[in-house]
Amino acid sequence: MLTFAPVKEWFFNYFIDPETGKGVPFTDKNFPDIWWPIMIAVGVFFIGTIILYNVRVRQLHRFEVLRNLQEWLLWSGLIFFGLLLVEGIFEFYFLFVFVTIIVGCAVLVWIRFFRFPPLITAYNEQLRRQRSFGQTRKSAEATIRRRGRTQRRR
Repeated sequence: MLTFAPVKEWFFNYFIDPETGKGVPFTDKNFPDIWWPIMIAVGVFFIGTIILYNVRVRQLHRFEVLRNLQEWLLWSGLIFFGLLLVEGIFEFYFLFVFVTIIVGCAVLVWIRFFRFPPLITAYNEQLRRQRSFGQTRKSAEATIRRRGRTQRRR
């Protein structure tokens, strides 16, 4: 069974060491309860972002707006998760890791729920108009006789 060290310090002491006045490095020794879960989750999400992009782009190759959404999520995810991996491996201060998590999650939420829904709605409206125009035109053409055909007389 996994056991983790209890949190003993005040919240801000995890960002800046009160004795030295410097930042606290994000290592498995300084943060034994969150370092490994964050690093494992970041690695899984990094790889998952690439796989999800490849699968969704093949499915949505006809829909430009949805493909753009996937590209935005891919590049934002690669930057966000890659930056967290670099910060964890090279022992950046925990303050930078914390800010990166907050900003990265905010960017992903903004892309998915604020940036693209109006574009997707407009694109769906455009597709709906094209479909209805295409149906009316097809039915109108079906009623016109072509010159090359001859009618059968009785």
